[in-house]
Amino acid sequence: MNEITIAEIKEATCGTLMAGCEEHLVGSVCTDSRKAKEGDLFVPIIGEVHDAHKFIPQVIEKGCRALLISEKSAAAALGDCDVILVDDTTKALQALAGYYLEKLKLKKIAVTGSVGKTSTRDMVYYILSEKYKTGKTEGNFNNDIGVPLTIFSFDDSMEAAVLEVGMDHAGEIHRLVDIIRPDIGIITNVGISHIENLGSREGILQAKLEIADYFDAGNTLVINQSNDMLASAVLPDTYDVVRVGLAETDAFYVHDIEDYGEAGISYCLTACGKDYQIKLGIPGAHNAVNASLALAAAKRVGMTIEEGITGLSKMQLTDNRLTIRETRGIKIIDDTYNAAPDSMKSAINTLVNTRGDRKIAILGGMNELGPDSLLYHREVGRYAGEKKVDLLITVGEKARDIAIGGIETLGEDKVKHFDTKEQLYEQMDEMFKAGDIIIVKASRSMEMEQVVESIMKK
Repeated sequence: MNEITIAEIKEATCGTLMAGCEEHLVGSVCTDSRKAKEGDLFVPIIGEVHDAHKFIPQVIEKGCRALLISEKSAAAALGDCDVILVDDTTKALQALAGYYLEKLKLKKIAVTGSVGKTSTRDMVYYILSEKYKTGKTEGNFNNDIGVPLTIFSFDDSMEAAVLEVGMDHAGEIHRLVDIIRPDIGIITNVGISHIENLGSREGILQAKLEIADYFDAGNTLVINQSNDMLASAVLPDTYDVVRVGLAETDAFYVHDIEDYGEAGISYCLTACGKDYQIKLGIPGAHNAVNASLALAAAKRVGMTIEEGITGLSKMQLTDNRLTIRETRGIKIIDDTYNAAPDSMKSAINTLVNTRGDRKIAILGGMNELGPDSLLYHREVGRYAGEKKVDLLITVGEKARDIAIGGIETLGEDKVKHFDTKEQLYEQMDEMFKAGDIIIVKASRSMEMEQVVESIMKK
């Protein structure tokens, strides 16, 4: 982060300087009292469980002398600190991030979607890095707090930024792009993640389209035209739209996809009047469209497709997304970061296209699928059977319906259900053997990476 003055912070947040000096400098921004240090601006967030104002004494002990607070009473005992009072610390953090990002004058790409947004974000990063010093969202920092903290990690050495924007409810992407003001937006797809909160896929579509809320003639929206909701969306003519998909009429036409399982994929991209043969060393046929979305966005910020393909050849996915691990002759595909019905099916496709003796799927439940959750889980189970996995293992209450669906297409002898991970651990010694290919996937809250680690240690 570039240093900024207390005066800038006060102006950006519409705050009041309660104590201190406007000329003092801040070199980083922190919301976690455990990580606060000298030179930080500490912003205590008021959450559902904790009010971080109570940790102010600890951050002062660590040498932090700049504070952005919303509780006036907290200012009384802060001694020689620089103290700015605001109405809401979360909103002030966001306002400050927007101010700071605007100062950097970066090329900005924002990425969202029901599934695939993190992989696509990483692809954009590797592509842009071929030409520009690029910053990106790390981990899952894609929310009201994570996006500002990501922005504060940038400095004036950077030329471009790719930021992931997530959401659980309508209006959240709108708030994030108000901070970012992206030049280009990417929507990977519209599925059923968070349908419990948004009511329908139409509601999810409208929430995703918030990424373009601040777009005008100088902006571009890149969409997956092979997604039914995006293909039928009525979009305004006030900004450019680039359509990427599986039809010849798409501006970026993806075709002749070959899926080699864990070894990756290859495909042909027809764009800008030329054909390009592309190989990706990452698993998942769905990544052909994701990579092409990234290439289309990069083309709009001054890169050639050839430069983009070179960047893609160097990429690695974020941990727990189709990560390959091996132990005792057993190959594990760790895709435990999160799950939705479409990504579950894609993971199963990767499993069955990977060379091995037995194809085993260990699946947990999927969250926020609304009143039809049971149907979606059973559909995944049936799909596993249709793809002829050799063994389907399900874990947890919601995953019981994956098992029920699996029994319909696989039969009872090829489906095993466990109420808890601990029950699975008790039987693992006798279940797996050298030559097995195992994929592990579920929603984040299931913490199925623990299953991966347990297999690795057995």
